[in-house]
Order: sequence, then C-alpha cells, then structure tokens
Amino acid sequence: MPSADTVQNTQVASVTKKREYRDDYREKTLYIPGPTEVREDVIEEMAQPMFGHRMDRMTDLYTTIVEDTKEFLGTEHNLEILTASGTEFWEAATLNLVDENILVTTCGSFSERFANVADRLGKNVDRLEYEWGEAVKPEDVRQYLDESDKHYDVVGCVMNESSTGVRNPIEEIGDVVAEYPDTYFVVDAVSSLGGDYVDIDEHNIDVIFASTQKAFAMPPGLAVCAVSDAAYEREVAKDQASWYGGFQRAFDYYDRKGQTHSTPAIPVMLAYRKQMKYMLEEGHKARSQRHAEMAEYTREWAYEHFDMFPEEGYESQTVACIENTQGIDVAATIEEVSETYDFAFSNGYGSQLGEQTFRIGHMGEHTVESIEELTDAIEDVAGL
Repeated sequence: MPSADTVQNTQVASVTKKREYRDDYREKTLYIPGPTEVREDVIEEMAQPMFGHRMDRMTDLYTTIVEDTKEFLGTEHNLEILTASGTEFWEAATLNLVDENILVTTCGSFSERFANVADRLGKNVDRLEYEWGEAVKPEDVRQYLDESDKHYDVVGCVMNESSTGVRNPIEEIGDVVAEYPDTYFVVDAVSSLGGDYVDIDEHNIDVIFASTQKAFAMPPGLAVCAVSDAAYEREVAKDQASWYGGFQRAFDYYDRKGQTHSTPAIPVMLAYRKQMKYMLEEGHKARSQRHAEMAEYTREWAYEHFDMFPEEGYESQTVACIENTQGIDVAATIEEVSETYDFAFSNGYGSQLGEQTFRIGHMGEHTVESIEELTDAIEDVAGL
C-alpha cells in the first residue's frame, strides 16, 4: 500500500477558486447542442410545492409521464425515466447486457466514450472505427460480425454524433443486427430522440436512451430509456446487472408501484409532464419534420458561406457541425455574438475540431425563423 505522502504527491493540485453565483446574469438564447431553450410555463412547473415520492400523487405523476412518453415515441417497449444524465445508460446497458464482448461503432467523441465506458467496466471491447465526420455503414457492421470469430453480446451505436454532426443510419444497422441471434442493439440517442423520428420497435432496437435537455427541450436532470422485452429478459437471466440503472429493478417496481425505485427529481418530472403534453400535441412525426426543416435551412446557409463537416447524406437533424472554410476566429465570433445579440452557439468539439468547425443546435422548441436570427447575427459579426 502506498504511503500517505506518496498518495499526496500524486494528486493533482486544484487551482479552482470559488466564484460566487450572482443574480445579474444576462439571459442568452441557447443554440448549443444542449441544454436548449425551455418554455417559460414548463420552467414554472418546477416551482410547485414539494410532495413525497411515495405518495399517490407521485404515482399519478410518474405513470403519466411514462405512458405519455411511450405514446409519443410509438413504442411498446418498457420505458423508464431516471434522474440522471443519458450517460448513466451507457453504463447500465453495458452492465445489464454484456457478459464478455461488445462491438461499438465509433465515429466521433461520444461514440468513443461509449467504448471507453465498456473498457472501464472490464468488458472486451472491439471498435468498428471511422474517421471523424464519416458515418457508420450497415454493410460494414454485417461484414465485421460475419468475419469475427467472437460472439458479441451487444452492438452499440450513437445515433446522433453531436461532436461531428453525423446522423448514423441506426434503422438499417438495427436491421443488420437482427440477423445475429442473441446480439442486442443499444443506441445512444441522447441528442436526437424527440427531434428525429425513429421507429424503435420496427428496427430491432433493444435499448435506446436520451437526455431530456436536448431535443425534448427540458431542463437537465432526466434520462429516458426504452428497453425491449428481450433485453429485459436477458438481464433477468444474468447474475450481475447495474443497481441504479437495472432494467428488472426499474420495471418490476413500476409494475408494482407505478413509481421509481429511488428518489427522483420531482420538480423536473413536473416540468416533463407539461412539456410532454406539448410534444404529444405536436406529434412525433410533425416534430421530426420541424427539425428536418431547421436542419435543411442551416445546411443551405452553411453551404452558402462555409461547408458542412459531416459526410454528405448523413447530416444530423438536430446539430449542425459547420466546417470553418473561411478561417474566421470561431472563439471571438462566438463571444461577440453572445455579447451583442445574447445568442449562444458552440465551437467545434475539443482541440481536434475547436477552430476547424462550429456547431449550431437546431433542436427543441426552435423554428426556422429563430435559427435565421442566429445565422443573421453570425453573418453580421463575421462580416459574411
């Protein structure tokens, strides 16, 4: 065992100092890849008096949001809404479904993280790798599975790689995975579900999850996960599974009590109930079409002034990753747009794409008209 002095010497010294939170921040309209804009009356729902998470009122609230979400998504899958970020279901799905081998398709930062999580959990991880900006191809998945001498418990894929603006064809990939018995298909749809229509049940998607602060246009704090009966039964048959994100634990408790097994973020669930009513009123396909129109407008604007970074034909419906072909100072442009217009958009993801690209989140409650306000502001500041 290392000595206390050794441990102390290996720790990284923190340079963070307290920065007192104030009450005078200017409001910014959010065009980042999440969180995004939230309706005022949805935010106001969080100010209701507190009640207990084992009261009948909680059963009314939780069963409402679960069943409304299933109706919106058009799925017969089991569904849970967990107090967590979507990241929780990277861990949970891996622990619940993978005994040994998992194949993860990687084409950007978040799909690489998906694989890294499985590495950290001690699973045997193989990667079907693509250059950043390229999309996963279903025929490559089939070839990889055909030629491998391993059985894969899970194929994992990110639907919407928001680091690069790529939308992977998960429907076709799911159809391929369906050809391999006892291999489950897990989809990270954190930044797209709710703004990009997918027929979950039709395309062999065993687990699909999202964070509500993205296309659901909610405050952060909740993750939504739909799970097939087959995936549920797979976990039941295993000796080990996630405790907090365990499928059996969540769904059995819901069937018995109509509640969550652990204390949830009740105020955020109250806001979710309100927002989901709006989403049901708009409809899944209509909401997806609105997002498609925003994406089309943003692409046309990008091609007029810059270029798109993702592979053509695989552009995201919720996040545009725009290649900085004009060599503008991305950081300075973001800062000036924020200061002059109170609009917030994003630079490229990490050091790899920081100044090479910038990103616009056209998701949630935005419209073509509100996106146009941002692009006008960028044109003004950048002198386009």
